[in-house]
Amino acid sequence: MLYDILYREKLVINHKRTERIYKENSLTLKLRKRHKRASAIRLELAQPSRPNEHWAMDFVSDGLWNGRKFKVLTVLDIFTKERLAIEVDTSINGERVTRVLDWLILTRGCPDVITTDNGPEFSGIALDRWAYNNNVQLDFIKPGKPIQNAFIESFNGRLRHECLNQHYFVTLEEAKKIIKDWKEEYNTFRPHGSLNGMTPEEFKKAWKEQKQQQKTPESQLTNCTA
Repeated sequence: MLYDILYREKLVINHKRTERIYKENSLTLKLRKRHKRASAIRLELAQPSRPNEHWAMDFVSDGLWNGRKFKVLTVLDIFTKERLAIEVDTSINGERVTRVLDWLILTRGCPDVITTDNGPEFSGIALDRWAYNNNVQLDFIKPGKPIQNAFIESFNGRLRHECLNQHYFVTLEEAKKIIKDWKEEYNTFRPHGSLNGMTPEEFKKAWKEQKQQQKTPESQLTNCTA
């Protein structure tokens, strides 16, 4: 990831040089050896073909310096890998989840499907009513099977490793600001291997431009070229 950032900023062009400097500055981390897992049937995950087709959401928990816990609601667009919302508070119930989703509909549009776990905030009456009124399908994973919501689980792992574990939060307001700043960096600066080194924002922009070109009549393209 560091090499992709340096290459994009035109600071280095050689991957080996980046790796050498990385090692010289003792930035390498010792990776734990993974135990070999028994082979199993591979799970077919959602493969959306456009933005707003399939979202996923989940909760992450953390704490302040005084031990007070807070929750983080995360919402992800599976196609663009864009972090749509990160809501931080000490308590987030089903009604609060629907208000976050209402704001997303006003600013980004409505999804076809949202994948969640079976937590009380997601399986309660509030979200069920919201989904019915907005014609959105709720896709609940099986209990104890977080792999069925692998995209959001992967993002939450990055959120914890790159943000939550790197900071010592004194107040809830401080936590909200730091997590919000990290969300913007994730969407607009951090390159993603699954997006060919692009950021979610760049990937979405490139997808829209490609679709626009496909809709443009051949005669118009000829005139533009001429």
